[in-house]
Amino acid sequence: MKKSTLFTGLIILVLIIVVAWLLWPKSAPENAQGMMGGYGAQGPVPVETIRVKQQSVDMTMELPARVVAYRQSDVRPQVSGIIEERLYQQGSLVEKGQKLYQLDDARYIANLKSAEADLQNARAQLKTIKTRAQRIRSLKAQKAVSQQDLDDVEAQLAQAEAGIAVAQSNVDLQKINIEYAQIKAPISGRIGQTFLTEGALVSSGQQQPLAIITQLSPVYVDMQVSADRAQRVMSLLSQQQRAKETQDSEEQTPQENRLTVSIPQNNGESLTGYLEFSDVVVEQSTGAITLRAVIENEPVNLLPGMFVTASLQLGTSEDILVPQRATSRNPLGGLDVWVVNDDNTATKKTLQSRQAYQDQWIIENGIQAGEELVVVGYQKLQPGAEVKTSPWQGSEQPQAATQKQSQAESKQTQSQE
Repeated sequence: MKKSTLFTGLIILVLIIVVAWLLWPKSAPENAQGMMGGYGAQGPVPVETIRVKQQSVDMTMELPARVVAYRQSDVRPQVSGIIEERLYQQGSLVEKGQKLYQLDDARYIANLKSAEADLQNARAQLKTIKTRAQRIRSLKAQKAVSQQDLDDVEAQLAQAEAGIAVAQSNVDLQKINIEYAQIKAPISGRIGQTFLTEGALVSSGQQQPLAIITQLSPVYVDMQVSADRAQRVMSLLSQQQRAKETQDSEEQTPQENRLTVSIPQNNGESLTGYLEFSDVVVEQSTGAITLRAVIENEPVNLLPGMFVTASLQLGTSEDILVPQRATSRNPLGGLDVWVVNDDNTATKKTLQSRQAYQDQWIIENGIQAGEELVVVGYQKLQPGAEVKTSPWQGSEQPQAATQKQSQAESKQTQSQE
């Protein structure tokens, strides 16, 4: 009984294998076709697409930057003396030429009086020699004196005139020393703390300054940019400069070179300025080039030494933009996208991007304006798959959701009433 049962089971198993083998060639293409996702039992794959086109792009470059003082000057004595009085408030704004310190000038006043006395003596000697020279000339005309006497008196007259010039310069020098005893501000700006107090002896050759004055409006903002990016910046700036020179306009700061500096310490408040110059030497240690901008700093929000974020505006350009969500990275670092052909089949393409712009990529090559790009649903596609397209509503979805929510809230309010 057991042998017959076992034999019956084997026959059934063989029949099942034969039937499966006969049916497999017929079902395999359909399954493969279904896995392709393009046609067959499943039909075309639904996707959302957009038509790529050239758009105006504001060229912006975000760079880390550091604030540098527009002018900074050490207050130093030009003559020696003891500080008698400090004439400013530490941390205040001072104007160029404002008196800051008063040195003891008694010695210089005395030297001035002595120099003035020497000048009077030289003038008196000149007057005496002039009188003698006139007498010698008259006698020479009468041939009463020799030519040697005339030459001697002429030489004495020249020496007397030179002595007056020396005495006059000495008087001027002593007046300058008295003026230097009043130490004044060399530039306008905000003055810091004083490093020496009243009673301290200072000299013209000392290394320590009395104070430091810093001009805070405007200020410089120095940025470091890589050499390859700097070439593009300088190329764009030169193009814009040539375009500006061809236009007949009033002199003003070119808008193409405007610079916006974001201040994280001040709730993102922005100050504007213009790019003044770019360095022409690449630093060997960093491989970067320095760009310097001038920023108006009124009110004073930027202080020298601060780190800020600079947004460099380089004008506008016409470029093809592709949504970032429509792309995927391949192992080689390129951007893969799916494009819909005229026969509603999908083809994969690899793009080369220049940089990101908001939530899109700026494309250099790989796709042409007017091509239909798959944004949603490309994960299900295979090369040659048939697709069913519909416009991408990604930018309108949040607005539609907001409208639905507002309508729901309105209905709820009406029902409560």
